[in-house]
Amino acid sequence: MLGLLPAHARTLPDLGCGTGIVTARLTRPGLRALGADTSYGMASAAVRRGVPAVLASGTRLPLRRACLDVVSAVRLLHLLRGPGAVAELVAEAGRVLRPGGVLVTTVDKDAAHDVGSDMDALLAPHLTAGPADASREVEAYAARAGLRPGRETRFTGHGQGRTPRGAATALLAGRYASRISPRGTTAAALAARPAELPGQDAPRAEPTYRVRSFVRV
Repeated sequence: MLGLLPAHARTLPDLGCGTGIVTARLTRPGLRALGADTSYGMASAAVRRGVPAVLASGTRLPLRRACLDVVSAVRLLHLLRGPGAVAELVAEAGRVLRPGGVLVTTVDKDAAHDVGSDMDALLAPHLTAGPADASREVEAYAARAGLRPGRETRFTGHGQGRTPRGAATALLAGRYASRISPRGTTAAALAARPAELPGQDAPRAEPTYRVRSFVRV
């Protein structure tokens, strides 16, 4: 991800920083990464990790127009709910970026777990038509915000291959809300189906995540 950032960037707000796991690693000489999250608990955890963090929404940043060279949103867009939420965040990034500034964000996060496994075949009839972080949609939002496509990269989610048992738990907890919408059944009934698969605790293939950059025109 650091390879997608402008060489001259000095301040990096990491939107939806959570507990700061990623933010803490976005470091290089001359670059200061700051966390921003709407959750007090998450921001507090980031501070305990040693990451400077503030309470702030990515759709309404307490920053003036055209004041930054880079903004990041890692594994965040797929979590945003409500009509237009992703578009609002991308537009806000466009507002605070200088010309030549870069938004770096993961896209297609939930879709990355579709690895051709037996679980994927089971869940395929219930996939949502338009995930919140679909790459094509994010690119369209970026264009409206004055951002053009830049470079991209991919990374492996080591240790994040799904297991049937874990998938069932996630379905019941609503963690696949942006990717799965039960059709003709209930979430509880759908969650029971992975329990019928072999290798309940055997991870399927690891996902490969996609990171895209968008440059302020």
